[in-house]
Amino acid sequence: MSGEAEHLIRPKVEALEEILGKPFKVLDDGFIRVIDYMGSDQAVVQAARVSYGAGTKKVSQDRGLIRYLMRHRHTTPFEMCEIKFHVRVPMDTWRQWIRHRTANVNEYSTRYSVAIDAAQTTTPEEWRLQATGNRQGSAGFLDAETGVKLSEREAELQRLAREIYEERLAAGVAREQARKDLPLSTYTEAYWKIDLHNLLHFLALRMDEHAQYEIRCYAKIIGEEIVSRWCPLVWEAFLDYRMNALALTRLEIELIQAIEKGNKEQAIQLAREFGWLPQDPSAPVKRHREREECEEKFQRLNIPIPWAT
Repeated sequence: MSGEAEHLIRPKVEALEEILGKPFKVLDDGFIRVIDYMGSDQAVVQAARVSYGAGTKKVSQDRGLIRYLMRHRHTTPFEMCEIKFHVRVPMDTWRQWIRHRTANVNEYSTRYSVAIDAAQTTTPEEWRLQATGNRQGSAGFLDAETGVKLSEREAELQRLAREIYEERLAAGVAREQARKDLPLSTYTEAYWKIDLHNLLHFLALRMDEHAQYEIRCYAKIIGEEIVSRWCPLVWEAFLDYRMNALALTRLEIELIQAIEKGNKEQAIQLAREFGWLPQDPSAPVKRHREREECEEKFQRLNIPIPWAT
C-alpha cells in the first residue's frame, strides 16, 4: 500500500519550479513562461519500463535508457510528459507556430476582448534581404539608410492602424470587424499545452538555422532555458541524436563508399545517375536541393566533394 501511495506523489523538478510562472522576454515585447507541467526524465523511464518502482535504477541507467529511446525513435515514453506555456507572440509568428497541430491551444480572442496594444517593431539594422536561393528564407541585411526609412514607415503604419482600430471601437463597431485591418505584427497571447515528444519535434524544426528568426527566438528559449531544466537527460539526448546529428541517405552512403575507395570518377557518375549533375559534363551545373544538402553534410564531415575539386 505504501508503494502505491509513493508512486502517486506528483514529481517536482526543482530546476523548473524555480522559473514556474516567470516570463522569459522574447523579441521586443513578447514573452514565454511555464504555467504547469507533468512528468520528468523519470516519467519517460517509468513508461519505458512499465514499472512503478522508485529508486530501482541508477541515474546512469536512466540516462542510457533515455538515450536508447531517442536514438531508436521510440517516441511513446516521451508522450508521458506534458507542459503548458503562456506565450505572447506576434500574429505572423503565431501563424507558423499554430501549424504544429499537435498541441492544445487557447488563444486570446479579439472578438471578445480589445486587441493587445503592442506590435513587434523592427530596428533599422534588422531588415533582412530576401534569399535568392530560398523563396521562404532571408539572407543578409539591408543597408542602414534604407533600414531607417523602413523603420520610420513601419512606425507610421502601426500607429495609423491602431488609431483607426480604436476609432471603430469608439464608434460602436463590433470588435470582430474592427480588428480586420490590424497588422500581423500585433501581439497575441495564448496558452499552449503539448507533450514532450511533439515539443521536441517542434524544436527540431523551429530551432533549425533555416527557420524564421522570430520563431527561432521562441524555440531557443523553450529548449535552452526550459526543457533543459525540465528533462535534462532527454534534452542531452535530443541535442546529441537530433539537433547535432547527421542522417545519411542511401545515395550519400554510396558516394562516401566511392570516395573512400579513391574513385572520384565513380562518385561523379553516381551523382549524374542520381540526377544531381547534368549528363553532359560540359553543361552548366544547376541548383539541386538534395545535392546541396549532401554537400553541407560532406563539409561537416570533412569529406571532399568530388565534383567541386
